[in-house]
This record gives sequence, structure tokens and C-alpha cells, in this order.
Amino acid sequence: MKTYQIAGIGNAIVDVISTVEDRFLERMEIHKAIMQLIDRDRAETLFAAMEDRAQASGGSVANTLAGAGALGLRAAFVGRVNDDELGRFYAQDSDRVGAKFVNAPVAGGELPTSRSMIFVTPDGERSMNTYLGMSAELGPDDVDERVMSDSEIVFLEGYLFDKDKGKEAFLKAARACRSTGGTAGIALSDPFCVDRHRADFRKLVAEDMDYVIGNEQEWVSLYEANDLEDALAQATQDCNLIVCTRSGDPVWIIRDGVRVEIPVQTVTPVDATGAGDQFAAGFLFGLAMKCDMDTAGRMGCMAAAEVIGHIGARPKSDLRAAFREAGLLSD
Repeated sequence: MKTYQIAGIGNAIVDVISTVEDRFLERMEIHKAIMQLIDRDRAETLFAAMEDRAQASGGSVANTLAGAGALGLRAAFVGRVNDDELGRFYAQDSDRVGAKFVNAPVAGGELPTSRSMIFVTPDGERSMNTYLGMSAELGPDDVDERVMSDSEIVFLEGYLFDKDKGKEAFLKAARACRSTGGTAGIALSDPFCVDRHRADFRKLVAEDMDYVIGNEQEWVSLYEANDLEDALAQATQDCNLIVCTRSGDPVWIIRDGVRVEIPVQTVTPVDATGAGDQFAAGFLFGLAMKCDMDTAGRMGCMAAAEVIGHIGARPKSDLRAAFREAGLLSD
């Protein structure tokens, strides 16, 4: 038995969440419902303007790993933080939520620990303003091959594909995991990131990935397709497990050419933060438990529905118990 059932690599970002009215966004010139990268000065300005705030370790794959840990998987997270106040908080908080932070904070790091100011309006929309800082500098030296080879599943965050050293880190991790019979996969993360690195993404998916998770826009962008069906037809030629989320429409999962369609639960969103991250947590939990694709997909949809029902990007209820009640899991 391997030490970790799942290990993830991603941006290590401290999430700072505040509820605001739309007029606050207008006054602070914040673009609604998107993720915007900001510089250090802008980050400090927005942080100071937050009247009520909750703080947690965050980042897309980190949120997924926290969800997987809450479900009972042995989880490890690889990220890069400075040895500053936020960095030490991040490492401790990651351990607390069940995703072992395997890299120590970097003493004298070149940049401050990353942080994202997330403003949630009454309609549940999230407006994210992210200072990437230290986490974007993650490279192959931050990846311990022993951790990756001792993990059953590795999950990678597409955002880190923006730098060459991030690409090198991904290859190192995927190959170490697969060398010992593990399964490696990636979340495409963002259609604009896919646009910037299409050729490298295509090569990674075809040569080093066992599964890929993306939404409709990301898949169409990756294959420069006319429509989603065309994109997925091409994707299945490159990878034998494809997952496509579709913004409220049923999720499509294609494994070895066989498609299953997973209905989504209609929920009035309180905060859309983390829906995709927790879908991945539920789905990968199902994968780790050797469930069939319909069951794994339903677990993902239930996890996504749970997280958008409250403020914050991580589950607050016992999803494992919910899976049992729904007949998806028997311990």
C-alpha cells in the first residue's frame, strides 16, 4: 500500500474571503465574477479594504486535496510558500484539513506568500483578485520524486503550466507516479491558459496523463474545435479518461470510448467558489475507491453542490456520510 492515495501539485494561495455589495466592487474597480491577477500593491490595497474576512489555505488543487482529505483519503499537497506569517499559516492549515504539506516554507524566499482576495456578492458570484507571489515559482526542485512514486493518484493544476519550470515539475511528478503503477492527471484550469500553451498541453495530455478534467470552454480551446463533440472526439484519441463539466448541464465522462452522463443537482448558489475543485475531489475519491464512472461522477456532483451552498471553497458537511446515504459508498 502506498503512503498517499492522492498527491496534488498547485498554487499555494491564502484565500481571504469577504462578503460585499455590488457597489463595493464598483467603488474598488473590481471586475465581477472573474479571476484577475494583481500586483503586490493592489493586493495590499484590497486586503486593507476588506471589513470582514475569513482566511484559509487555498488554491485550486489545494482545495481539491482538502476535500479529498476530508473524505478520508491519505493526501499530500506540494506547493511553494515563503517562510513568512502567511506561509507558515498555510503549511499548518493544509496539515489541519488533511492534506499534508510536504514542502517546508522557504526561508528567505524571493517573493511573499501568494494570496487571493475573494469578494462574494449577494448573488453568490465570486470576484477573485489574486497575487501569485511565491507559488508561481514552483519548479522541479520542489517536487520530491519519492512522494510522487509513493502516491496512487497525482493531480496537477493547469495554472502552473504558465512557466517552463512548472511544466518540468509536472513531467517529473507524473512520470514518477506512473513509474510505480500510479495514475496521473490534470485539471485544464482556464481556457486562456490553454490558449497560451496549447501545443504543450496537447503533448502532456497525449503522452503523460491518464485522466484530464476540464469544462466545455477549456476542451474546445485545447483542440481548437468547432464544438464540444468535436473536441471530445479528439481528446479521446489522446487520453482514455476524459471528464467534461458543463456549467449546470450534465457532466460527461468518457472512459475507454464509453460515455456516461451524470445529472447535476440544482442548487441556489450562496458562493460559487470551489465548485470545480470539489467536483474533482469527489470524482477522484471515487477513482481512488475503485468506483465505476457513474458513481465517481455522482460523488463529484454531490461535492460540488455541497460547496456552493455556503461561503468558502471547501466542504462543511460530512460528504462521506452523504455518499453512504445516497447508496454510492459502503464502508
